[in-house]
Amino acid sequence: MALCVHMVDVFGSGAFSGNPLAVITGAEGLEAEEMLRLTRWFNLSETTFLLPPTHPQADYRVRIFTLDQELPFAGHPTLGTCHAWLEHGGIAKDHTEIVQECGAGLIRLRRGPDQLAFAAPPRIRSGAPTAEELDEACRFLGLDAEEVVAAAWCDNGPGWLGIRLASADRVLALEPARSWPRHMDIGVIGPQACGAETDFEVRAFFSDPSGTTLEDPVTGSLNASLAQWLFETGVTEHAYIAAQGTRLGRSGRVHIQREQDGHIWIGGQTRTHVTGNLVGLSREA
Repeated sequence: MALCVHMVDVFGSGAFSGNPLAVITGAEGLEAEEMLRLTRWFNLSETTFLLPPTHPQADYRVRIFTLDQELPFAGHPTLGTCHAWLEHGGIAKDHTEIVQECGAGLIRLRRGPDQLAFAAPPRIRSGAPTAEELDEACRFLGLDAEEVVAAAWCDNGPGWLGIRLASADRVLALEPARSWPRHMDIGVIGPQACGAETDFEVRAFFSDPSGTTLEDPVTGSLNASLAQWLFETGVTEHAYIAAQGTRLGRSGRVHIQREQDGHIWIGGQTRTHVTGNLVGLSREA
């Protein structure tokens, strides 16, 4: 089966305004090293590989790669891969919820009229950072310690440390270090002014294999764990919309809902902008 690529825009409020994802279908014959090589060639924050499920309850399986490693879970790759699976003719086994199999286990998804949403997975690390960890994060972000309203680990796979600031304006004004001697995954959130189109502004910073600081346009995994943190600490009690990607010229919108049973759903729009065959790595089915 020929390898195909689907370039999907995730969480955008309009065309070409969210976080792009390369979804590779027909990848059953690829080794992990080849998946990583393709990911580095596309040079996006993540590339995913759509595979047949191995769990009896799953509708499909996905492997998620960054430029330097495979992730057990990530948010915009989850929505983008589900979008490509549906366009490829996927039909959910129970016809209500879609079940994705990934390194973090089984992830539930729902298909709405104009967006997809995934159930936020449990965090594998939470609680406050140490004084040393928070100090390093502040130095990385160029913050004074007293500017931090709250901080907590918000790690559901990628390793995010969440930092809450007093306002969206302060979040947007951040100028993090251009490089850092060790890997960083920092998410920052601040409330919008009353009457704004959205409720919070989010930014996500991470370092690539060379140590260069990058900013992710729109980050589903971070928004999922930030939502869990905000709800459990009483910062918010209602559904909300987070903006992300503003400083990068994007208009990402992440829709957060909490059900009565406490489950949190992370939703956004998904659009395919490019499809085609990949030449040079085709494998027999």
